[in-house]
Amino acid sequence: MTQFLMNGRIQTENLPDDTTILQYLRRDAGRCGTKEGCASGDCGACTVVLAEKEGDRLKYTTVNACLTFMPAIHGKQLITVEDLKHRGELHHVQQAMADNHASQCGFCTPGFVMSLFALEKQQQAFSVEHTQHALSGNLCRCTGYRPIMAAAQAVCEAPQADQFDADAQQTLEKLRAISATDQPVSMDELAARYLAEPDARLVAGGTDLALEVTQRYQRLPKLISLSHIPELKMITLTGQAIHIGAAAPLSDCMPVLHDEFPEFGELLERFASQQIRNQGTFGGNIANGSPIGDGGPVLLALGASLLLRCGAAQRELPLDEFFLGYRKTALQPGEFIEQIRIPRVTSEARQLRVYKVSKRLEDDISAVCAALQIEVRDGVVVHARIAFGGMAEVVKRATHCEAQLLGQPWQTATLERACQALEKDFTPITDFRASREYRMQVAKNLLRRCHIELTSPETLMRVTHYV
Repeated sequence: MTQFLMNGRIQTENLPDDTTILQYLRRDAGRCGTKEGCASGDCGACTVVLAEKEGDRLKYTTVNACLTFMPAIHGKQLITVEDLKHRGELHHVQQAMADNHASQCGFCTPGFVMSLFALEKQQQAFSVEHTQHALSGNLCRCTGYRPIMAAAQAVCEAPQADQFDADAQQTLEKLRAISATDQPVSMDELAARYLAEPDARLVAGGTDLALEVTQRYQRLPKLISLSHIPELKMITLTGQAIHIGAAAPLSDCMPVLHDEFPEFGELLERFASQQIRNQGTFGGNIANGSPIGDGGPVLLALGASLLLRCGAAQRELPLDEFFLGYRKTALQPGEFIEQIRIPRVTSEARQLRVYKVSKRLEDDISAVCAALQIEVRDGVVVHARIAFGGMAEVVKRATHCEAQLLGQPWQTATLERACQALEKDFTPITDFRASREYRMQVAKNLLRRCHIELTSPETLMRVTHYV
């Protein structure tokens, strides 16, 4: 049973756990303003906003309705484009879209409106960069983005109070009145339930798992939602490590990681879209065992480990030992990822470089993703951890390449030997993203790029640095 707030009323729905918000809206609620485009989280036509309690205020986030299962909205307010009109008048976000001629065919418009609505609720001054990130998961094929950006500027530069602001305290009271979910709400409950039902599928953001429903038309009869376990969403820093709960949304992880590892933060800005980052998690990115997950290479290069739990037992496992084969991991039946632990870097000489090669800058899957952590002292490499995604059946360290670097002078001859060693580390495949020859050449070139960036920092090597 799922209880949530919609149109000012508490809704109680008893639907299969693998029902998506989009299916519910269009099929059961008769709310067809939310569109279905790609059914994979790429186009943003299905964007809705969830409001949830954050202390004594409401936090508004965008999600893809096509990829979000109904249990994830228990105890939250679901806001769709139909909710914005007030007393017969357009919401000022909708009016800005109309005034700036930011809609032609209109199919994508509800999704853009909802992203702009959430953007305004963040109460930040208008900036092109921030707005582009907020809209990176919304695609338009006919209007063009200039008038949409103009609408965003009009909204952010002159924010207006609306019915949601006026009703905020009532909304909080109604959300507090919603009864407990039948999904686990503590780590102990989760451990006990998953041990009893090890064939169930765990779902946090569900941005990858939901594709089995929307793209492969499969049913997921047993789901255990992680959305209501606070411990799994915690992010804490100690003197030695960053501890990230397995269900912490990527958008919550970004500020911490950007401060600690700017290169990691920049990669996450290119990690899918805002809607996906609001739902997706490192726990899911790792547990699905995908060879093209962008989180894995960086975490491997940083020497991350996983805190795993099965019942009452816990164990810590280096990430190096977690990936066993294509979509195969070291997780035992009933065992789940509780936390990701990333060692903090204490040496200023230790440098991280992260490179993502894809067919477009944002909201795309990598052909090759490389992460290199290098430390050079007195011209000699004293530390090297190098990992790649998209080069093998798993995300994997380049151990032969590392061996060619360690203890050697940080110079071109050493780099060329390390480049050749990559052919011992990887045998990439050809698929629709890239050929095996291209992948190998790119991997070598990224190693060369890292050397140039670290030895000649004045040389601009990335398009984002000069465009």
